Parts: sequence; structure tokens; C-alpha cells
Amino acid sequence: MFPRPILLGHRGARSNRNVPENSIVSFDLALEYGCDGFEFDLRRSGCGMAVVHHDPRVRGVPITRASCEQLKHLPRLEDVLRHYGPRVFLDMELKVRGLESCVIAALRERPPMHYVVSSFIPDVVMELKARSALVPVGIICEKPSQLVRWKKLPVEYVIVHRSLLTQRLVRVVHEAEKKLFVWTVNDERAMQRFGGWRVDGIISDNPRLLARTFLGRKSSNEN
Repeated sequence: MFPRPILLGHRGARSNRNVPENSIVSFDLALEYGCDGFEFDLRRSGCGMAVVHHDPRVRGVPITRASCEQLKHLPRLEDVLRHYGPRVFLDMELKVRGLESCVIAALRERPPMHYVVSSFIPDVVMELKARSALVPVGIICEKPSQLVRWKKLPVEYVIVHRSLLTQRLVRVVHEAEKKLFVWTVNDERAMQRFGGWRVDGIISDNPRLLARTFLGRKSSNEN
């Protein structure tokens, strides 16, 4: 899709401490810096919604037990799809089991142009594919023990922590006709190196640096 890696902000613009991660403002900032899209986290609320949040608790309340009223300040998956689905790349990470049917229903109602549904949990990946063969899915790997399983899973994307990335892995994943994303890459030299290895996507806490590295541009709010 791109002659360079897809540039994604991790939870939006996570390195910017002036805005909350996984928020509409953070997502907008990553795009303003020049990224092609962003990664964000989804959890299942007590009222059955897919809400955007990384941690299992919000304001001390377990999200799995929280009411819609308690979570009204959090974006929902439908909000993200409505605002961004037609125009940017979305990497939606499912943090827990039990969201698969809700996510697939939302995707059918508002199908994004470019996206992947990812998870650390192999059962989630399997369930997504069992429910819809058309949904592009990815397995996230942080440890070698997780990485060895990717060949046995029905995935289109392999999303690896930077500590696992090698040129050989890039070659093997591409030979299997899969795409490879790497996270979380926050320094310019590593961005350039992985770009030279022809990874398909780079996820960074610092989307401003990521865009500068590959696009040589500044955002409108920079001097």
C-alpha cells in the first residue's frame, strides 16, 4: 500500500504528556504529525460495549464491571470507526476475550478502509477468523515463546516487539505472504534500520519523530 512502512502512533501520540493516550485528541495529534494511522486498545465494558482503554481499570473501577455511565468519557469503537475509518489505517488491539462478536458487528456496520484487528491472545485471533474470514487479523508477540506460534495461526499480520525483530524474520514472514509490523520504536536510528529491512509498519510512542524520519515534515503546531 505504501512505498515505505505504514507509520502508526502507539495509542495515538503516547509520548505527548499533555493529552491522554487512547483518546480522540491523541489520535488527531498522531495524524497531524503525519502518521498514516494509529494503534489503540479495546476492552469490554460491563454493559457490553467495546471501549478504548489500555488498563483493566479506569478511575479505580474494573472496566468489566463498569456501567455505560461510568465510562462515558472513554471513546467507543464505533466513535473511532466513524471518525477515522474511511481515511486512516487502524490497528485495533483486543486486550481481552469476549469482544470478538461486538467488534465484527461494528466492522460490518462501518467497515474501515485499511485496518487490522490484533491481539496477544491466540484464542482471540482464532475466534475472529472463525466468525469472519474477511477480517484481517494479527498476532502480537513480545516474547520468543509467543513468536514461535505465528505460523500456526490464521493471521495476515505478525506484530512483533522490536527486541524480536531480525532481517531473517522479516524475510520469513514475507515469504509466508504475511505483513510484519514492529513496536514500540522510539528512536530515529532504529526507525531507519527497520525501514531499510522493509518492515510493513512501524508503531511508535513518538509519532512526530516517526513522521519526521520518513517524511521529513513538521506538523502545523511546530515552530
